[in-house]
Formats: sequence, C-alpha cells, structure tokens
Amino acid sequence: MTNEYMPFLSKIQQVIPHTDIEYTFRMTYVGDVKPGQFFEVSIPKFGEAPISVSGIGADYVDLTIRKVGKVTNEVFENQVGNSLFMRGPYGNGFDTANYQGKDLVIVAGGTGVSPVRGVIDHFGTNARDVSSLHVIAGFKSPKDILFKDDIKRWENQMDLTITVDATDEAGYNVGLVTKYIPELKIDDISNVAAIVVGPPVMMRFAVAELQKLGIKDEQIWISQERRMCCGLGKCGHCRMGDTYVCLDGPVFNYTDGKHLMD
Repeated sequence: MTNEYMPFLSKIQQVIPHTDIEYTFRMTYVGDVKPGQFFEVSIPKFGEAPISVSGIGADYVDLTIRKVGKVTNEVFENQVGNSLFMRGPYGNGFDTANYQGKDLVIVAGGTGVSPVRGVIDHFGTNARDVSSLHVIAGFKSPKDILFKDDIKRWENQMDLTITVDATDEAGYNVGLVTKYIPELKIDDISNVAAIVVGPPVMMRFAVAELQKLGIKDEQIWISQERRMCCGLGKCGHCRMGDTYVCLDGPVFNYTDGKHLMD
C-alpha cells in the first residue's frame, strides 16, 4: 500500500515577488498537471497548506503564495536552491478542451487570478484555439496587482481589463470587476464559455452579471479553490453538502457549482 499523505521534495528554481506578501515559487515538478489543480506544500514542524497551480512548465509548476500564516510565513524564509515538501496535484482543474472554439471570458479577483493564469497563458499563446479571449482581473489597489510582467504580454494578446477597487493614481480602471462585464463586446452569446474565480461574493455577483448578458449556467465554470484543505477528502473541511470539493472540484461547471456557493 502507498501512503497518500507522503510528500516528495521539490527544489525551488525561482522566487518571483509580486507584492510585499505575495510571491511565486517556481517548484521543480515533472508530471501531468492542469491549471486550477493544487498541491499541498509542507514544512516539518510547521504544517502544510494547499496552494493552487499558477503556472506550468516542462519541469516546473508555479505556486503563487500569500504570506498569511504559520506555514506560509516559513515558506517565505526559503530561497532558490532550497527544497520544500509537496504532494499532489489534487483536484480536477480546468480542462482547456471545454473552451476551444469559444468566445472565452475570464473574470478573476485578487489571488483568484492565480488558478486561471495557466488558462490565460495557454489561450493567449494559442489564440487560434478560441474565437476570442476577454479577461477582466480586479485587485484592491495598484500595489496589489499580481503578474505585472504577464499583464504587459497579455495586453497584446487579448481583450484585457485590469481594474482596482480604489486609487488616487491616474491611469487605472477603477471599480469592481462587475462594472466591466456589461461592457464586453461579444457577437454570439450562445458561443461563450466563461470562467469566474475569486472571493465568494465577487463570484456570486460576477456570475449574475454574466447571466444578465444571456450566458447560461452550463456555459460558466467556477473554482472553489478557497475550500481546499487535505486534498484527499479525509478531513471533511472541504465538504459542502454531499460534495467533497477537493475530490469533485475545485473546478465546477456552474450547473453544479451554484449549489456550492457560500
């Protein structure tokens, strides 16, 4: 028998700072993985934390981590060349086949951009695989914006809107992501596929705005990545009704996911 809780060591290839408390750790990994899946990152004597995959390479995965607790505080003490324990990947992730040939709309808020970054990169690089690509990403303030180098590239690859909740600085779109959904220019609503990831309240109102455009529930996908805990459905913390989010999700079509919204 194999011990499903047994982690493996992964070396840190690169550390990419975004904000004072949010860094991307590029971890050595070779194997199948999808955007939206997650790994458990652990440090002996400190514990473990579930972290969504924010990027995928031939021999690495990117894990964008916010410094907010005992485990993540200790992760930030590590540098390139150090190793961390990991297990996974867990969850079902985003299947890019669901979005091929579609007018793809991605709405993400804050750290919710992390699990969809791989999807954005994939279709930004392979533009012919979708009819169009529209991305709306919202952050609290200019200093909270993640993936600034990626954003510079995305500006030339897609219809991109970056917005902040509030700022006195010029040159920024100001307002919640929901403000910009009605401005989407889409010719055929029936051909839309939409992805929404972020805080629960943001997802609820973003989905409502998409529905006002005529986008049906079966055309929308969400991620409940904030519900992740042990990754194996054993601890019960991710359970919502009869659903174990870490086993059945964290990515859900909204026909199922709407019953799991907080």
